[in-house]
Amino acid sequence: MDELYQEIILDHYRRPRNRDGCPGCAVSVHQDNPLCGDEITLGLEVEDGTIVRVGYEGQGCSISTASASMMAEVVEGQSVSRARELSETVRRMMHGEAPGADLGDLMALEGVARFPVRVKCALLAWTALNEALGKAGER
Repeated sequence: MDELYQEIILDHYRRPRNRDGCPGCAVSVHQDNPLCGDEITLGLEVEDGTIVRVGYEGQGCSISTASASMMAEVVEGQSVSRARELSETVRRMMHGEAPGADLGDLMALEGVARFPVRVKCALLAWTALNEALGKAGER
């Protein structure tokens, strides 16, 4: 299972999804992790409570990039409330809690919790998502 999860992370790192920066998106936020140099600018478009478009650009380690790719892929087309639930589930998983449900490819991130110094890398995109969803709600 560890090998499968490593392959999923490497695949998302090598071929990140939605890494177009989301030009023209109504909401844009920037987050960084100064301890390791990871950074992300996330763009988001929400219509009628549904995330219709999400994209990002930035630089980071394999965990940060893979997590951003997986996040963007999984939340596009989801309701804002479902995206918030996923974000909270991933956050808890990064702090050692069992996710309580099969999260598909996101389960590959579960092993990151064993490396506390990498947890911020995995959560960077999710932190940006939460900020972007907050801004989208203000509109």
